[in-house]
Amino acid sequence: MSSLSLAGMIFAVMLVLMAIRVPIAVSMFAAGTFGYIYQVGLPPFFNNLNGMAFARFASYDLSVIPLFILMGNFATQGGISKALFQFAAVVMGRFKGGLAMAAVLASAGFGAICGSSVATAATITSVALPEMKRHGYSGRLSTGTLAAGGTLGVLIPPSVPLVIYAILTEQNIAKLFAAAMIPGIIAMLGYMIAIAVYVRLVPGHAPEKDAEQAKMTLESLMGVLPIAAVFLIVFGGIYGGLFTPTEGAGVGAAATFVAALFKRELTWAKVKLCFYSTAAASAMIFMIFIGADLMNSALALTQVPAQLASVIQGWDVSPLMVVGGILLFYVVLGAVMDELSMILLTIPIFFPVVMGLDFGMPQESVAIWFGIMVLMTVGFGLLAPPVGLNVYVVNGMAKTVPIGESYRGVMPFLCSDVIRSLLVLFFPAVSLWLVQFVG
Repeated sequence: MSSLSLAGMIFAVMLVLMAIRVPIAVSMFAAGTFGYIYQVGLPPFFNNLNGMAFARFASYDLSVIPLFILMGNFATQGGISKALFQFAAVVMGRFKGGLAMAAVLASAGFGAICGSSVATAATITSVALPEMKRHGYSGRLSTGTLAAGGTLGVLIPPSVPLVIYAILTEQNIAKLFAAAMIPGIIAMLGYMIAIAVYVRLVPGHAPEKDAEQAKMTLESLMGVLPIAAVFLIVFGGIYGGLFTPTEGAGVGAAATFVAALFKRELTWAKVKLCFYSTAAASAMIFMIFIGADLMNSALALTQVPAQLASVIQGWDVSPLMVVGGILLFYVVLGAVMDELSMILLTIPIFFPVVMGLDFGMPQESVAIWFGIMVLMTVGFGLLAPPVGLNVYVVNGMAKTVPIGESYRGVMPFLCSDVIRSLLVLFFPAVSLWLVQFVG
């Protein structure tokens, strides 16, 4: 069997297992095991497996993942999301479609202390969806907005997928966080503009004017102070040189815990739930790490990734076209895989290809810019049919809304995503401008 055929067979085994609902980590592990043993036999496979897990998990930088997840869980269980949405509703309520815009604003704020797309979508949905229904928003606009807003959880730092990209490519986490700031803000503003345009072009999905216009009070203002304080402590400390991103994650988790205590909604049962949820999510991520590492080892033995890099570098095409093709592949892959699995599986293959191309920029800038492009495209996959994990999560919480309506609801936001992706693709400075200020 040729190396290309074997690589295709490894991918096919993985996809078949995923199609019959085998967990993604197990699917990648099984496909990698098949490919590795087929090429070098059983004893080398066990030798590789013996050291691979320790080599991966001995990395100190990996501790940032459970810490950021714990930080998000404290914010979720501590009632911070409710106060955040109430403040956003006061700010945006005067506009047509204001509650939908408030949901986007609240998602962005919650994403700044969460780092998970699904967690952001589920948390803000639990708070915002009943209010949007009460004010007469359609199921299509409500679920579409909340699913799209959830993607801000992985784009606005801290971002777990971005941390994983940094570890895989050995890039500076703080610089990647800085690079994601402006695209994250553009995404938030783009979603708000999409809502404003949609409610005017397609009447009947939002009330002409919200029945109640809450006024800014000291209580609503005080409700968002914990989030602002945590954000300033974590990122002010990181960029001020007080601590590393990993230390910042620990400080952030502790600060969010204190902020949640001040809200007086964090019971002992909720604290235990925070740690249990963090352990479960971290275990899932680390299992995907092992599965992806084994599968990438099997693919590396076929030498197809190196051959692919050599072939692409010999093409007489623009480097931007190559990156565009890779991003389109991510869109397709997003129909069957979650964001973490995609990054862990594909970055070891695509990153050397991109780094071998000439973009007229320093290598570090190319690595950071490509990471942001991947992150944005992964967010696209969280919304696009036929899967769209965020759409499924939000639709599952809005039990009376047909799944087709939710998919129609995300279409304006996908258009916004396409425009933003093209902007960052052709103008890398959009994502790289803030990086120059990070030492």
